Amino acid sequence: MTPLRSFATLLLSALVTSCATQQTSTAVAYTGATVWDGTGAAAVMNATILVDGGRILDIGADVDVPGGATEIDLSGKYVIPGLIEAHGHVTGAWAPESVTDPQDRIRGDLELYARYGVTMVNSLGDGPDLIAVRDAASPTAGHARVMGSGAVIAGDDPAQARADALANADMGADFLKLRVDDNLGAGRKMAWEAVDAVMQVGRERNIPVATHLYYLEDAKRLIDMGTGMLAHSVRDVEVDQELIAALRESGICYVPTLVREVSTFIYRDRPDWFDDPFFLRHASSSEMERASQPDFMERNRSTSAEAYRMGLPQAQQNVKILHDAEIPIAMGTDAGPAARFPGFFEHEELVLMAEAGLTPEEILMSATSVAAGCLMQDDIGTLQTGKWADFLVMGENPLEDILATRSLERVFIGGTEVAVE
Repeated sequence: MTPLRSFATLLLSALVTSCATQQTSTAVAYTGATVWDGTGAAAVMNATILVDGGRILDIGADVDVPGGATEIDLSGKYVIPGLIEAHGHVTGAWAPESVTDPQDRIRGDLELYARYGVTMVNSLGDGPDLIAVRDAASPTAGHARVMGSGAVIAGDDPAQARADALANADMGADFLKLRVDDNLGAGRKMAWEAVDAVMQVGRERNIPVATHLYYLEDAKRLIDMGTGMLAHSVRDVEVDQELIAALRESGICYVPTLVREVSTFIYRDRPDWFDDPFFLRHASSSEMERASQPDFMERNRSTSAEAYRMGLPQAQQNVKILHDAEIPIAMGTDAGPAARFPGFFEHEELVLMAEAGLTPEEILMSATSVAAGCLMQDDIGTLQTGKWADFLVMGENPLEDILATRSLERVFIGGTEVAVE
């Protein structure tokens, strides 16, 4: 073969290969939307997100779309990263009654979260079925991603607390969860010796400990003992410089769960959100009916419910103080237990954060990139090349009004679309 013939043959082969590649491309290009990527950079108009294999290949206003790629027009829409729940619960309680397999029920809960735009849940109180679902799930499974802690540890005996923590660690827990709370004086807090036993297991196994708390002084002590997350707000008094310094030095995150407070008293009457079309998209009718019963409403008029209602403004004030002090605030709700509606509660939390004084962008950062960082998840939380294509498509601009997150039209997790209607 002459050199000229050889060159022509190679060129023809390259062209054939190129054409075949273009014709068989599996890439999908989402074009025309205004994209806010969660990094803090300004939103980009008329952007393209190029996705293949569930990950972002390229993103921006000048992306070259390869021939053969599928194009999906999102002109006039707004795209943000998926919402990340830093403190929720996934137990299978919210799956349809027809689902009987425990792990399928877990998946049902995760599908419910996803339909409201929550693409990752850190479940702080669950069991082995959740860990099994986590380990078996494909990154493009079409339901919310999940992390788990195993059962909440709350006993007073240090030996038992250590054994419980080791059991959760052996199961593969992402966090250890302990509860330090006296229910507004109605009970007794977990013994500090038992708390320390759990902290020791966390250090030994390199697993962060998330702590349920209420009081300022407990928050300080827990940080000093080595907690890896304050999983609720300080609600008794205004946070002080000592706590701010401790949070700054430790680098741990603060998870407000403001809507958790609302859930303790809101059902004394029929809540307005029972008529909200966005809520009603996927709300459990049986749980709505249960929460509308007179005896349930009467319990929400109790002394403790009123105390939690009075503590909400303090919790909101503390969120603002800590945010202004540049402490990482991760969006969390404590959704999942009875009457705490998964998926919808996250959108309520965003509104409560706005009432606390945070801007829409600050709130969305808390619910995306900041939450991802707090959960040590490097490949979600922002829309950047190489990361999973977890994103939401909205009809209105959430950077202008946080209520616009309820204009949710489409949800993608690892490039797989989740039905939202």
